Amino acid sequence: ELFGHRKGSFTGADRDRMGRILQADGGTLFLDEIGDISSMMQLRLLRFLQESTFYPVGQDTPLRVDVRVLAATNVDLKEKVRTGAFREDLYFRLRVIDVILPPLRERGEDVLLLANHFIDKIAPKVGKRIGGISDQARQLLLAYPWPGNVRELEHVIERACVLCQGTTLAADQLPPEIRNFRHQRVLDQATTTVA
Repeated sequence: ELFGHRKGSFTGADRDRMGRILQADGGTLFLDEIGDISSMMQLRLLRFLQESTFYPVGQDTPLRVDVRVLAATNVDLKEKVRTGAFREDLYFRLRVIDVILPPLRERGEDVLLLANHFIDKIAPKVGKRIGGISDQARQLLLAYPWPGNVRELEHVIERACVLCQGTTLAADQLPPEIRNFRHQRVLDQATTTVA
């Protein structure tokens, strides 16, 4: 997938396949969940980053590319390096510029900005004209901790858009875990206080 292969290089390789690196030549390659790649892939990626060359599977001559690499992860790479699960040299090679993006639960009003963005993107696809979010739904969205981050928010808004009957997203169109979050938190606190 990343490095590509040549026809006949393995069983089922019935044609040449350009890998993602070659497709990104002259542009940007985004590597998501970099903390989950195998040790062999870490080594191959390190070689590529150091030399700007790579070998597609089944090819003996290297290809040179000019690619900007962006890598993302939701794991603590420093901790993975400490435990030996991630190569230290690759960690430092990737860490040219860090962009730390806090989880959605720590970004306050960004939840509403993103929710409105997703409404603008999703509503037309499902044939709806939705102009906003009710005050009650806004409060629920802001109170919820978003363990699934932005992806969870996007899916919640997609669900709400599908269920929406008017021009405003209402609280009853949000999933139960969001509608009941405050109530459950109050029950949990009461249980903790009694215990």
